[in-house]
Amino acid sequence: MLKYLKQARVAFTMLDAGEVTKRSERPVQIGVVADGSGAYAEIEEFLVPEGTPRPLWRSRMNQIYRANDPNVPPDVDLVLYEPGLACPRHAYTFHRADPQRTVSEILRDNGELSLALARQFPAFRHKVVDAIIHEVAKENTLFAIATAVPNIVPNIIELPWIVGEFASDTVFLTANQVRMAFQIAAASGRPTGAMQQKGELMTIVAGAFGWRAIARELVSHIPLGGGLIPKGAIAYAGTYAVGKALALYHHDLRQPTMEQRRELYRQGLNRGLSVAEGLPAEQTR
Repeated sequence: MLKYLKQARVAFTMLDAGEVTKRSERPVQIGVVADGSGAYAEIEEFLVPEGTPRPLWRSRMNQIYRANDPNVPPDVDLVLYEPGLACPRHAYTFHRADPQRTVSEILRDNGELSLALARQFPAFRHKVVDAIIHEVAKENTLFAIATAVPNIVPNIIELPWIVGEFASDTVFLTANQVRMAFQIAAASGRPTGAMQQKGELMTIVAGAFGWRAIARELVSHIPLGGGLIPKGAIAYAGTYAVGKALALYHHDLRQPTMEQRRELYRQGLNRGLSVAEGLPAEQTR
């Protein structure tokens, strides 16, 4: 628990939208090794799909280097190999029958590039956005439980940031959702920042006290030990529903319907229960 709370503190550097933008716009250079122009084109289409606006298509293609290009830089961030060719360590095979396997393998080893990969190459977007939503929702679950049981923190002096500006769990959870909104917009290739996303941020702030009130009402009717699980699950569900709604908006440029919002909350509550119940038993009693 202490480890996750400290990680959450570090994560709050991402409340700076400028830092999120900087990380997402850091150019990612990709090398491609294939045997023939058709295989090269196949991998390039995976990275920069047909239909990408032409100026953006040219810009992204300038970040991809074929092994036989005369101007290949000495170092690139990733190297993709055509299936069937011997692939050395620290390079990746393009699994044409299962491209998402390729995405998962790359993201597993290159977490520091995930935001930039998602923004610049749409094939990575879905998995990166899903991971952002889950991680922030999990942080909020852990924080909701931690603030309900202060004695699970071995030494409160180790976490002075919990008091002061983060004294209110509502403030913490809402701020974490704002950070999530910045990251989802950046990963989705959209403008990032308080002014650019003011509509999204106003929705997050307006909804914060509503779902937190539901959590308090529910937990107040359950003994403390039993109440921790639902409190954590509701923190997860609220964050998950917000994140999924933002992802839908950035993907389709439309707001989810009320029915869709209910379904997202239901899905989040089920996931949140699993996360909260997965904590060591002594931390939730």
